[in-house]
Amino acid sequence: MHDVLVVGGGNAALCAALMAREAGASVLLLESSPREWRGGNSQHTRNLRCMHDEPQDVLLEAYPEEEFWQDLLKVTGGNTDEKLARLVIRASSTCRPWMRKHGVRFQPSLAGTLHLSRTNAFFMGGGKALVNAYYRSAGNLGVDIRYDATVDRLELQDGRFVAAFCGGERIEARACVLASGGFESNREWLREAWGRNERGEWPADNFLIRGTRFNQGVLLRHMMDQGADIIGDPTQAHCVAIDARAPLYDGGIVTRVDAVSLGIMVNRDARRFYDEGEDFWPKRYAIWGRLVALQAGQIAYCIIDSQAVGRFMPPVFPGVQADTPAQLAAALGLDVPTFVRTVEDYNAACRVGRFDHTVLDDCHTEGLAPAKTHWARPLVKPPFYGYALRPGITFTYLGLKTDDRARVHFGGLPSDNLFVAGEMMAGNVLGKGYTAGVGMSIGTAFGRIAGTQAAKAALHEEVAHAAA
Repeated sequence: MHDVLVVGGGNAALCAALMAREAGASVLLLESSPREWRGGNSQHTRNLRCMHDEPQDVLLEAYPEEEFWQDLLKVTGGNTDEKLARLVIRASSTCRPWMRKHGVRFQPSLAGTLHLSRTNAFFMGGGKALVNAYYRSAGNLGVDIRYDATVDRLELQDGRFVAAFCGGERIEARACVLASGGFESNREWLREAWGRNERGEWPADNFLIRGTRFNQGVLLRHMMDQGADIIGDPTQAHCVAIDARAPLYDGGIVTRVDAVSLGIMVNRDARRFYDEGEDFWPKRYAIWGRLVALQAGQIAYCIIDSQAVGRFMPPVFPGVQADTPAQLAAALGLDVPTFVRTVEDYNAACRVGRFDHTVLDDCHTEGLAPAKTHWARPLVKPPFYGYALRPGITFTYLGLKTDDRARVHFGGLPSDNLFVAGEMMAGNVLGKGYTAGVGMSIGTAFGRIAGTQAAKAALHEEVAHAAA
């Protein structure tokens, strides 16, 4: 029997496995995907949001706790557990030396990744390099790893973990960490959560999944059925507007279109529907998927002119290009007169001061609804570009309620040997909204806590059993 069983194979699961092993526990990690797809959504990440009180190697200036907290408070609208959020924030300031010890390397932020050089540490080689480093280190430390190993249910006794069932196999352990993600890849569950809208549409049918196809929410549903305490709204998620040409699964970060704040967004009716310049892009990019999901047909169009080119990370697919707004509307299949009027009304409303995309500048619209409050410049320089966008779900926020020791709760009472980390509990910190890199901050902090606590529980039980 292993001391600690870790269910999952992404960042949080790997952090838990490594910490448990470092604490002296024997560890078995079960990853539902094949080896070549290992890493869950973490393989598609780029960076980690980090608190720091002074410059630190790849991080510029300072990003203190209170500023990080205010950023999180703003994007969640207060729908967050402050105690757990501050735990994550503080942990983000001390985790990188440990990450380096396990082979993770960092680099400065990439050109065109707006406003992140001070707040986010980028992984050299991206998320795939990070998970590969962790798997390599786990193997060297003697963590047992199994792929194609989907856990579909647990054996529990009075809130205690007894065993996990992987196919027909029963696997016992003295403690267990659940880190198998949300339900974003489960189309039927997404349909159930989002329902049917007033237009008779099933919005979830038009969602694309930015991350892994293996996050089906099997264990999350099982834990709900077993009476575990749940937190979060099933319709809330890290939901980004991505290129409509992206694949159904695993499109990753390259399918994101980061030009929204540099132009305008219109819906299928060729009309604007939200303030594109509300705040810095890393604090607002993850609201646009939900906004698009609420539009007819779950589709919208990002429109820019040539002034924006070179100011954002180019996505993997080129935009549709035209010499005039009318030609662009025709190429995108939008009503030409309505689109042209939308652009003309926007252009006329722009009050251009000193354009500066690195600050909340004074370029705004007047007399236009919805307003564009920053970075408003008339779209006048050809060629013009358009990107059709759909909602891209990264991960869902419905999850297991937990505490500062990462314990799973039943009826308000914490389990003494069952723990949770990563996307499976991110809803404790992210009730809604998102700010770039915070998912990895949550997974790293709670993965490390869960692994430490699981090892402590398992080794205590082992000593107690031996003494008996």
